[in-house]
Amino acid sequence: MSDPVFSRIAIIGVGLIGSSIARAAAEYRAAGEVVLYDASPDVRARAGALGLGTVAPTLEAAVSDADCVIVCVPVGAIGAVAAGAVPCMKYGAILTDVGSVKSEAARALHGAGDGRIHVIPGHPIAGTEQSGPEAGFPTLFRGAWHILTPLSGQDEAYQTATDQLAAFWTRLGAKVEAMDAGRHDRVLAITSHLPHLIAFNIVTTAFDLESVEQGEVVKYSAGGFRDFTRIAASDPVMWRDVFLNNKEAVLECLGRFSEDLAALQRAIRWDDGDTLIREFTRARSIRKAIIDAGQDSSAVNFGRNTPEPEEQA
Repeated sequence: MSDPVFSRIAIIGVGLIGSSIARAAAEYRAAGEVVLYDASPDVRARAGALGLGTVAPTLEAAVSDADCVIVCVPVGAIGAVAAGAVPCMKYGAILTDVGSVKSEAARALHGAGDGRIHVIPGHPIAGTEQSGPEAGFPTLFRGAWHILTPLSGQDEAYQTATDQLAAFWTRLGAKVEAMDAGRHDRVLAITSHLPHLIAFNIVTTAFDLESVEQGEVVKYSAGGFRDFTRIAASDPVMWRDVFLNNKEAVLECLGRFSEDLAALQRAIRWDDGDTLIREFTRARSIRKAIIDAGQDSSAVNFGRNTPEPEEQA
């Protein structure tokens, strides 16, 4: 097996993503040693019980000898964590993150930088609706995109550090791509942030409908609504920070979405079946493109109705 990409990494924040990085780094030998820290004593205890790595008692102790510090906290908390970590980091170490809003995360990380370390923001486009250290698993990043948003025009040492960080995520199974932070936020606003906002809204709307009992909403949930509830089960604090820190891109997408939704509303009101067929057919073709790109399975109903294999005697 290849040598570890980093001798020692520090993971700050041991939720779904942080615990998955810890598991994957050990599974695929991407790091020689994994050190963990979380502001919650309860989470630190649970991470230690799970054997995810060496649990440090303080942020300063976690980052002091790390070659790479990965900040896995909600976007709104990145600045405070980075400010506490940077003075204790060694010269030439890498500071990165996993936040899904890169412009604000980059400002927070670079604002804490002191010129001794390499600040390279990043975002793994992977996750589930679960949270906490128990929710992580080592294959979370396999086949997923990991977006890096490094500064342009930097020296050779910075480029070498960027290449090393890319190699780390590649070792975890991710496909790595570099992108401008602003472009990242515009792309994720429509592919991730707006769908979550819609899911949060439609689930609460369903429960607030006076013409339908809440018990009926649960009892007769069809596949589409169940998928919305899965998305809406995501961590509220994380998504609050996403929307507040990517508000311009989200509001721009939401405006366009509202206009397109109004057009469908008019088509239904005026029995305009041609418009409905045209738009539904276009949407169906996009689904096919996502499957062809390997971003999802073509199994009927996501494989939910596939019989379980018989146990072998």
